[in-house]
Parts: sequence; structure tokens; C-alpha cells
Amino acid sequence: MNERTVYKKEALKNISFPLGGIGTGCIGLSGTGSLIDWEIWGRPNKGGDNGFSHFAVKASKDGKTIDTRVLCCDDDTFLTGEYGHGYGAGKRAVSMQGFPHFRDATFTGEFPIATVEFIDDTFPGKATLMAFNPLIPLNDRDSSIPAAFIEIAVENTGEEELYYTFAGTLANPSEGSVNEFIKTENGGMLFLRQIKNGPKSLEYADMALAAEGDGEISFQEYWYRGGWNDGLERYWRNLTENETLPSRGYASPGARDPGTLAVRLKAAPGETVRARFVISWNKPNCRNYWNRYTETAEDGEAKDVVWKNYYATLFENSAETARYALNCWDRLLGETMLYHDSVFGSSLPETAAEALASAVSVLKSPTCLRLESGEFYGWEGVWEHDGSCEGTCTHVWNYAYALCFLFPKLERSIRETDFAYNQDESGRMAFRMQLPLGRQKSGFRACVDGQMGGVIKTYREWKLSGDDKWLKELWPKVKKSLEYAWSELNPDRWDRNKDGFLEGRQHHTLDMELFGPSSWLEGFYLAALKCASEMARHMGEPDDAKAYEELFKKGKERCDKELFNGKWYCQNIDLKDKTVLEHLGDAKDVYWNDESGEIKYQIGQGCEIDQCLAQWHANICGIGEIFSKEKLRTALKSIYENNFLHNMRRHYNTFRLFAVNDESGAVICAFPEGVETPAIPIPYAQESMHGFEYALAGLMISEGMTNEGMAIVKAVRDRYRGYNRNPYNEIECGNNYARSMASFALLPIFSGFSFDMQKGEIGFEPVLPGDFKAPWFLDCAWGEYERKNGEAIITVHSGTLPLKAISLPGIKSVTAVSADGKEIPFSIDEMKLSFSAAVTKELKITLIKDEKA
Repeated sequence: MNERTVYKKEALKNISFPLGGIGTGCIGLSGTGSLIDWEIWGRPNKGGDNGFSHFAVKASKDGKTIDTRVLCCDDDTFLTGEYGHGYGAGKRAVSMQGFPHFRDATFTGEFPIATVEFIDDTFPGKATLMAFNPLIPLNDRDSSIPAAFIEIAVENTGEEELYYTFAGTLANPSEGSVNEFIKTENGGMLFLRQIKNGPKSLEYADMALAAEGDGEISFQEYWYRGGWNDGLERYWRNLTENETLPSRGYASPGARDPGTLAVRLKAAPGETVRARFVISWNKPNCRNYWNRYTETAEDGEAKDVVWKNYYATLFENSAETARYALNCWDRLLGETMLYHDSVFGSSLPETAAEALASAVSVLKSPTCLRLESGEFYGWEGVWEHDGSCEGTCTHVWNYAYALCFLFPKLERSIRETDFAYNQDESGRMAFRMQLPLGRQKSGFRACVDGQMGGVIKTYREWKLSGDDKWLKELWPKVKKSLEYAWSELNPDRWDRNKDGFLEGRQHHTLDMELFGPSSWLEGFYLAALKCASEMARHMGEPDDAKAYEELFKKGKERCDKELFNGKWYCQNIDLKDKTVLEHLGDAKDVYWNDESGEIKYQIGQGCEIDQCLAQWHANICGIGEIFSKEKLRTALKSIYENNFLHNMRRHYNTFRLFAVNDESGAVICAFPEGVETPAIPIPYAQESMHGFEYALAGLMISEGMTNEGMAIVKAVRDRYRGYNRNPYNEIECGNNYARSMASFALLPIFSGFSFDMQKGEIGFEPVLPGDFKAPWFLDCAWGEYERKNGEAIITVHSGTLPLKAISLPGIKSVTAVSADGKEIPFSIDEMKLSFSAAVTKELKITLIKDEKA
């Protein structure tokens, strides 16, 4: 077990573990075992509840109740009350802290699986709750189920036979609604639906609570309807005073009525009994609530354009979802455990495994949507009740490496919609997708790192899939996007003289513009040129390929020569030269600081965290050298020395506070002693943003600075230890922030994983010595690589791996190769082992004794 994923005492108080599918919204499992943050109705809802929804456990003997507890432990937060919910009225009743519950708990969260062990010597048994939502690499359908999967277990620790009742309560979220019990094959279900509005209405919603176990099912479709707290009173008395729940029904529709479903099981001394529950939801219809888009209806009224949630095309309602979830539980859990075990059983440092696994929780948060045909769409993050920064923002999602490996089909859908809807005739790419698809695109200026990143990511998706047809369809627009850099239609004049060196007005992910070359944005341009050169050559355009390659060489030479100051790469600009802003729109008005006589919001001679970011992308995607190897290593040492602060006590920060007091972090831009600090430097200069930090750490690790890189990873994760912040919610411009998925790149980096499926080639060169094991992911298959006892073993967990070659350290020492148990012929050429095989189970490579693969 990874010790960093076990939380106790004070570390429980900030935990909210997302339970939901990709694009479905989620319910949070708190560190105490309660259900919180109900974000399942098409928009964020931090701190939101669903009435008195909860789980409880009862122990009984000879028909008499011995003990009944709500399945949660002490929660001493907000004891005076919550702002906005009656501050001064005490802890909210919906917390169920006013009922008997457990004294303590241990929360183990190895995303996507969480376990809560409840601790209380006075309860006659040992109670545990396990929760998950399927996360199955390459299977985006089963990873997009709108449901929380929960298994409750109690071990009878006594010496007498006992009965345990597990009771789940779920509130109907709607007015004008009915609750209905449905008998299922192995249990039962409460289907909570709305009749006030039909399934085509924007307001329609339904939920289901389903259960199965080897015991007796009882149910109460409705709690008692009355005034004050009558329903809560009668519920508790009904649960504790009866062996099974008495039924209750009403003829008229209600408003947010809770219902309870229970499973009663017999447990011999020492026996553990279990019941499975599924909470599923259905909010089928969506609209753009943040930037309304309407069409005129026949009656002349403006009506919202509506589209379906993707999951609503898979399941008719939440009842159907719950049936599927229970019927397929074993397979879904087994395949999810396979992914879980491959990550947490890998050879990566514990902090790295914890970081990358936890960051994947963003995909299961309200940050992510799936449109009607399954296309992926993401916010940057989310606020309490709204998304933060719309449109799968290209310059933010550049950093997010989880989706492209785990669900390549969904990542490709971003490329497809980006080029279909965001590009105009000039080649300019809007960097925020507008919904619904097809509406007028954003007219804001193009973004250098976002636009060039789109070229790089197209190359990456092509190499992960080897799909020439897909590339051919996108290539004309990819090419046009690159060539916008020197287009006369580009008002920001990035590379107007077409010399491979970016100048002009360059918008970027720090939300302003740079004027004059910087290695940060120039690096993106260089990487895009190099990618485009290879793609053009493959598309049968050798002249363009050569032209791009020549531009790359020119730009690289100037970057290394003109932007490296001997210690790090900086920006080439005279901050006092106002003429730099001429011919660039409103730049003079926005960027000139009369008081200091300087251009605002620039890096200048500062040491910026992303100065070599393009090399991070290049190392992961197999693009090759962007910066001089020697200068890169010197720059990385300088960034570590200048930007990584071991505590924040003497650091001032005018922006957002993501690291405080004795916490460590790497800041965006440092101005060491002796370096002139601009009067108003680049925005966010003093911040420590996690996605930037993870990318820097990954680049350091890939360049041989493993200890330094891991120090930065640990610094980030130490800021998310439960007692200080939620380990499953790394923040930036909002919660569940997409850029943090930069940490997932630690997997291919530590593995030294290379991929070129267009050629049918992969490779592994781990950065750690000795035995090594880690998962790998491609478009066609996923599995694990292991180096042990003179063998290299590539296991396929799902899919088929068509290979023609593999590169490994020590490859010249190979004595035998077998695919799926059968030896196959092979040849060795330099560092490649060549053969032909379609592997579905295992590829084993045997070496001469004492050699390592």
C-alpha cells in the first residue's frame, strides 16, 4: 500500500473523492465517509447536498436492535454553521452528525478506488465502505457511467450470530416527483423520477438507488411527510425499532421526498457480510448556461439550444444505468483494479504514483463534459456553481497528459472539434471552443502556445495511433494553423519575416502577450515546425517538409545563441523601447507603463519556469532535441536553484496563494539577485501553479535530474495532504484544474516509454536502475512493461499490440523472443529489435545472463 494515500485524524477533513464517470458529474466521498459535493445536475455544486442522502448500518440479534449508526465518523468542521447555510445555527442537520455514528475512520484513496474503515470499539463489528467508478483504459464507454459504486461490509467480530442491515437513503432531487420500488433479479431499486416535467425538458432529472446482497431486501419508498423534522424522526424510529423497514406510499406526487432501501444479512462469528449499492443519476439535457445561445421557436420565443449528455444516449434513465452497473459490477471492478494495480504496483516513487493517479480524478469531475456524440469538452476548472474558463482551452489542456494515454479516442475528438470549429480562413485558431458546437467562434486573438500545441498534439495522437487516415483528414488544417505564424493575415505578426524566430505580439497561457522572442514560446514554435516537417513528408509534401525543417534549424540556432544568457534562457526585449509596441493594435494602450517608462507584463531577463517546456513535450512524444543539450541542463539547474523555494516565509506574492508559510513550491518567474526586475513583470510571476511545476519536474527527471524533479513533485503533493487541502482537487483557476494532469506524464517519463505506431515501434528506457515495472498505454492496447531477472516482458491487458520493432537498453544481448508463448524470429539493428507480431497477451524478450533489458 502507498503510505501517502492513507489519511487519518486531521487529514480527513478536506477530502472529497470524486465518484462519477467522464463527463457525468460526480458525488464526493468525504474523508469521514459521508456523501458530499453532489455535482450531478449539469454544473458544479461544491458544498452541495442532496437532502438527507446517506448510508447507515444496524446490528441486531433475536429481532432486537443492538446498535444503529450512520456510516460516517466524527466531523468537527463548521460547528458554528456554514456561511450561506445559516452561520450561527450550528452544524447542518443534513450532515447526519446529529445521529449515532462512528468515532473515527481511516480513509485510503488510491484513485479511482477509495476505502473507508470505520473505527469504534463500541460497535459490534468492523464496518468498511469501498467506493469507485469504473476507470478502464481505452474503454471510454464504461468509464463514463453516471453512477457511484459502493460496497458496504461488516465483519462480525463477536462470538454470537448477528444480523446486519445496510440502509441507503436517497432524496429525490425534484419537485412534482414520485418514488417507486422496483424488484430486480438479485435485489431491489428505488427509482426516483420526475413527473412534473418530461424527459425532453431541460429541468427533467431522475435518480436511482439500487442494492443487491445475499439477504432480505426491504424498502420505504417515502419518508413520512409532515412539518418540522417529522420525516427524519420517523425514518430513524422506523429503522431502529423494526427488523425490516415498514413500507410507506403516497398517492400524490411529492417534492424532494427521500426513500430508503435496505439489505439485511446474517453473519456468523468471524464472518464478513457485504452488500452492493449503486447511486445513479440522469440529467439528460444540457444548455449553455454561462453564455446563453438561443434560437427563435415557431411561437417567436427565444429558446435555448439543447443537446443531450453523452451518457443519456447510452442509458434511457438512471434505473437502466443502475441495472447495468450491478449486472456488470464484477467485470467493471476487475478491469478498474487492473488499472489501479498497474499504477500503484509500479516501480515509480510513491509520491509520483500518488500524484499522477490523483490528478486523473479531474476526468471524473464536473470540469469535464461529453457532448451528444461522445466528443470530449472541458473547462479549465470549476468554481462553486459555475465552470471556470470555457472551451477545452488549448493552452491549458496542452499540459494535460492523462486523456491522450488513457482514452486516446477522446483526446482525438478534441483535435477534431478544434480544427473543425475553431479555425478561421486565415488559419487563426480560437483557443476556446464555443458551445453548442457550430456557433460563432471566439474572435479573440490567437494564442501561440495553444495554436502550436495543437500541431504538436496532432503529431502525438498520430504516433500513438498510427492512423494515417485520421492524419490525412486533419492535415490541411494543421498545416494552415502552423503557417499562420508567418501569414500576412496574422495581425500579431508572430514570424512575419519567416525566419523561424518568433517576434510580434504573442498571447500565451499567462493571459497576456509577450513582445520579442522567448525560449518558452519559441520552443513551441520549433517543436511544431519539427512535427510538421515529419507529418508533411509522410503526407507526400517533401518541399514543405524541407521548408519547415530549415525554419526549425534557423530558429533553433538563434534561440540557443540569442536567448541563452549563460545560465538560463530569457526574453530578448528592451523594456524601455516603446516602438516595440507599434503596429500591434492596442498594445501601446494596454502594455506601456508611463510611470516607469517600461513595457508591462514581460519576462525580460527573468528565469521563467516554462522556458524549456517544449523539450518536455518533445521528450514525451519523441520529437527530438529542441534546445542544446548542454544549455538545457544548465537552464534546468538554474530554474531549480532560483524558482524552487523550500518555504514561502520570505516570498511575496501579489497573485493567488497556492503555497504559503512553510510549504515549498516552484514559482513562475524568478528574478535572482543582480537581475533587473521589471516594474510590472509577467502575470502570476510569484505563484506556484501545479501544472507548471509537474511539467518542470517531469522534464528534469527525463534529463537525469531525478532527485530535483521528485523534490518538486513532493512539494506539490505535500500541499494536498488532507489536513491542508483536498488530495483529489488540485486548484488553479478553480477546482479540479485540468493543467494538473501534467503529472500523468511522469509515467512515460519514468518508463522511458517511446512510441511510433505508424511504424509499429515502441521502446522502454527506464530512468531508474534495476528491476522496473510500469504500465504503458497506446491507442490500440494497454498493458505493463517489466524488466526483471534478465528478461523484458511486455504484458497486454487489453487490445492487440501490432509490433514490428522495440528498442530496449541491452538489446544486443537478446537470445530469444516469444509472442503469446511462441518463439518468433527476430533481428537486431543498432538499438532496435525487429520482428513481426500481433501480441494479445505477452511479449517476452530473454537476454544473456546478467544483462538487463
